[in-house]
Amino acid sequence: MDRLKQLKNQYCQGLPQKDKQLFFLVAMPRSGNTLFSTIMNQNPKIASTANSITLEIIKDLHLLKKTDVFQNFPDHSSLDNVLNSVYDTYYKDWSQEIIIDRGPVMMIGNFALMQKHYKRPFKCIILLRDLMDVLASYMQWYTENPDAFPNRYNLKTDEDKLSMIMNNKGAVAKELESIKNSYNYKDMCHYVKYDNIVANPEKEFRKIYEFMQEPYYPHYFDNLQTLNINGIKYDDKIVGSNMHKLFDGPVRKVYNPYIEKIPERIRQKYEHIRF
Repeated sequence: MDRLKQLKNQYCQGLPQKDKQLFFLVAMPRSGNTLFSTIMNQNPKIASTANSITLEIIKDLHLLKKTDVFQNFPDHSSLDNVLNSVYDTYYKDWSQEIIIDRGPVMMIGNFALMQKHYKRPFKCIILLRDLMDVLASYMQWYTENPDAFPNRYNLKTDEDKLSMIMNNKGAVAKELESIKNSYNYKDMCHYVKYDNIVANPEKEFRKIYEFMQEPYYPHYFDNLQTLNINGIKYDDKIVGSNMHKLFDGPVRKVYNPYIEKIPERIRQKYEHIRF
């Protein structure tokens, strides 16, 4: 019997693997990414990732085309084979059928690479949160956690720290560009407001499942556990304590008093950005 089971396993391993279904999650930091993924990952069929490195792998591999070594022997076909297989290879051993990969995929340059090197149709889930709420969340986090990364630099004021967070090479700016460009491709995107998720999570997740064309999974929205994907958790020592900590109790809107402490010059510079 064991021998038959072994032969069956060997046979199944030799069969072509069904392609995983891939979606993308686009959102600024502090916009409910961890909340979204923690809830979605209750469904054993789905893996919604933390910040993903897959897009960076494609970008770095693509840069090889500019090197002297490559240009001396420009084998585009072979390198493109590697580029075209990044997502399938990266997620090959994940047991989940559906992957929601988080990153600024809708930035103009990133989107062009995706169109070239990911040969199947894909859709994006866009989480939206008011930018002032995002900055207030950052302020609360770095004020309450001395090891948070904005405190590791010689920055004395909230204005300095928030300006660093908003620099044009940072995660917030990249995701803002990604969200902005997504409006050119609305037919492949589903927009979800953070405030709507925390006000009525079941209603919003039912809409997300409808967009994904998947049957709704009965999620729970109370006392959520730390994000855990395939046994891997965030190591917040890298960026600062409690960066990805979720509130205890039910999902709900929590007033943040730091919204009233955002420096006026920061508010004047960015308050016009609306979704």
